[in-house]
Amino acid sequence: MVQAHSITGCDSIKLTGMQTSDFYFDLPDELIAQSPLASRSDSRLLQLDVNSSVTHHVIRDLPALLQPGDLLVFNNTEVIPARLFGQKATGGKVEMLVERVLSDTQLLVKLKASKSPKPDSYVNFFGLNLRVTGRQQDLFELKATTEDLARHQVATIAQWLDNHGELPLPPYITRTPDESDLDRYQTIYASKKGAVAAPTAGLHFDQPLFDALNERGVKTTEITLHVGAGTYQPVRADDIQEHQMHAERVIVDEDTVSAVEATKRAGNRVIAVGTTSVRSLESAALATGYLQAYDGDTDIFIYPGKRFAVVDGLLTNFHLPESTLVMLVAAMAGTKQVLAAYQEAINERYRFFSYGDAMLVWPTNDEQ
Repeated sequence: MVQAHSITGCDSIKLTGMQTSDFYFDLPDELIAQSPLASRSDSRLLQLDVNSSVTHHVIRDLPALLQPGDLLVFNNTEVIPARLFGQKATGGKVEMLVERVLSDTQLLVKLKASKSPKPDSYVNFFGLNLRVTGRQQDLFELKATTEDLARHQVATIAQWLDNHGELPLPPYITRTPDESDLDRYQTIYASKKGAVAAPTAGLHFDQPLFDALNERGVKTTEITLHVGAGTYQPVRADDIQEHQMHAERVIVDEDTVSAVEATKRAGNRVIAVGTTSVRSLESAALATGYLQAYDGDTDIFIYPGKRFAVVDGLLTNFHLPESTLVMLVAAMAGTKQVLAAYQEAINERYRFFSYGDAMLVWPTNDEQ
């Protein structure tokens, strides 16, 4: 039976003196991928194995790097058109990035304006008035009336977003989204609307790669984590244990629990495709130490010292310096080992971030 509650924190060894600066590396701007490659599976793949050695591959080599019976866990969230440009009642320009659709008439959003709108004031986007009804830290709650939505010939605010919103490419992609991004900034298996950023490790998978994995005997299952805009939030605390993660919606269903249990019983490995799949699985196992069905929010923060209850390996893109995502990868393979692998990737001119290359990470046998 699916549980509905919130997960917070993580089962970890409390390490003192771990600084955000410990996860810094110098990344040349020209290695930040601004556009996708011609084919999803053209991406390069760096493997960091259990002995902390690095080997270089392409993503099409993935089936040969896995074993029959291994289980890949994908995040099936779908990116919504979450960015809009409008104006305040005073006439000032305002940019909106949707964090979450709260109901048929309500949104939770980030607003960028010269001055923050006041409670009960209005912001207008494409002729739709949205009233500021509250705040959650740096996020604003906005509400439309059903009558105003009806005048726009839609029943819900999600439908209105589909008509007027823009695909929210990450802030480190400096160009304007084009038609190709509507396809390439979604995974081919996206089916659950709700994310404002793509689960980017999944962008490398096309149907020929899925066919090759199936032929190899690699199994697949899915979770849902609706990635929020907070994924780009920097770690502002010097001591990483003082950082507060943003909350995101997670669904792990009984089918996934059964698939993981069967994989473990057979002595095979559970490999998360993306950090969002890691956070989903580990959140759903946090209360008891073993995986359970889960439907709720999580703000789990995984950093070195974390004991993984479910995940045995990770396929992920290359992440920003000093980010919580780099810290998560370091939790699996060791901080020194991961930073050394990142330097190798930089030396070999790998492409970084959302449209970049990938990394296959196994837990290290060495000390963190």
